[in-house]
Amino acid sequence: MAFLKTILVILLVYYLFKTVVKLFAPKILNYAAKKTEAHFKERFGDFMQENTSNEEQVGDVIINKKPPQRKESSEKVGDYIDYEEID
Repeated sequence: MAFLKTILVILLVYYLFKTVVKLFAPKILNYAAKKTEAHFKERFGDFMQENTSNEEQVGDVIINKKPPQRKESSEKVGDYIDYEEID
């Protein structure tokens, strides 16, 4: 009888824990996400401000030239030999 009582207590604790986690998990994850966002803003806020000041203004014309392309050699490397199968 004690074994059955122990199993029932374990199952009750398991399902109670499962229900509590379903209720509070979204709130805990939301809190963790906000704390992480605040941490990243604190660490990388200066970096983002430096990059945004160097961005081009709307309407600026930017010309990016292509690098000169190498011309491939047109020298013949060898002769083409057509082999025939012999029976």
